[in-house]
Amino acid sequence: MPDLIVRNVDAKIVRALKARAGRKGVSAEAEHRAILEQALSGEDKPSLAAYLLTMPKLDFDDDVFARVEERDSRPVPFARKSKRRVSR
Repeated sequence: MPDLIVRNVDAKIVRALKARAGRKGVSAEAEHRAILEQALSGEDKPSLAAYLLTMPKLDFDDDVFARVEERDSRPVPFARKSKRRVSR
């Protein structure tokens, strides 16, 4: 298996890596491998935006959701119940 040497790493990063490894009970080297594997293993996964673009566009939401026709323009405090009227 090939070796990987990372030079000029900030001391804070090295301390954080060792602390993280210690919390997990593994060596810093094993934690470094796990971080690299996790960061690079998802390269082929589509982004959320790409996934959302695959969803069909539905133009009939007016039929599905009831609309609020009249609203009180004052903000409603979270502690009180809203007195909004919903037309049906």
